[in-house]
Amino acid sequence: MRFAFIHEHLHEFPAGPACDALGVSRAGYYAWRGRPASPRHARREDLEAKVRVLHEENRKVYGSPRLCRALKAQGGSACENTVAKMMREAGIRAKGKRKFVPRTTDAAHRQPVAPNLLQRRFEADRPNRRWVADITYIPTQEGWLYMAGVLDLCSRRIVGWSMADHMQTGLVSDALRMALAQRHPTPAPAPAPGTRATDAGQATEKLMHHSDRGVQYASEDYQRLLETHGLQASMSAKGDCYDNAAMESFWATLKTELVHHERYATREQARQSIFEYVEVFYNRKRLHSSLGYLSPEAFEAGLV
Repeated sequence: MRFAFIHEHLHEFPAGPACDALGVSRAGYYAWRGRPASPRHARREDLEAKVRVLHEENRKVYGSPRLCRALKAQGGSACENTVAKMMREAGIRAKGKRKFVPRTTDAAHRQPVAPNLLQRRFEADRPNRRWVADITYIPTQEGWLYMAGVLDLCSRRIVGWSMADHMQTGLVSDALRMALAQRHPTPAPAPAPGTRATDAGQATEKLMHHSDRGVQYASEDYQRLLETHGLQASMSAKGDCYDNAAMESFWATLKTELVHHERYATREQARQSIFEYVEVFYNRKRLHSSLGYLSPEAFEAGLV
């Protein structure tokens, strides 16, 4: 093991002084270096090479659980503990988290608010049954870039998004219109005479749209857009971010895996970076533990 350590750190320390410091003979080291690698050492080097490639291909965001499953998807064989140990020894780490507390909700308005129909049921048995929506912001050297997103709780896919330099109703409306254009949800039937659209039975017939009670989502224009397309509005309790935890989780993932590791000079640069992350990586490639380590696209394909 000492000889292997010396060999792996030749770019930092000359072999001779390193042998002296570790108490091994220089002749022994050079004799060891001339031997062919043992089968165990060869397997370890092969595993490390494959893991490094997968780590790079997946934006350096995967830890040992996802890397282990990505390796198996390619026909490799290694247990999670082995991959974790190898990563520690090789200095391969997933991008870490930073504390980030977005404050984008303005609930000090007089618009009507919808009841909390979702009740923290962050799942759905098929797409286009429950959507959650929210706003966050991304720092750039030009100022804040605001992003609205719509997420399908069945597959955790981002089905609609928009970005702008403001937090007006148009920001969230554009994200919803994108979701509607991409998903084409089937409108729910009109309520039977004498029933209310907010009745529990009727609410289950409609695609539920859950958000916080911010002024953008409570606005007349946005509520009209929901009604026109047959979506049932649901809103979180006042000041309770846990009522929209699935969307908050996506924002945390976006920032942990991308935003906190970038320094955007312009809003346009941030837009392009986030577009690539969401549409190329997150929706189509990133493995989700809650989906049995499938991507949102692959999970939805398996429901057909």
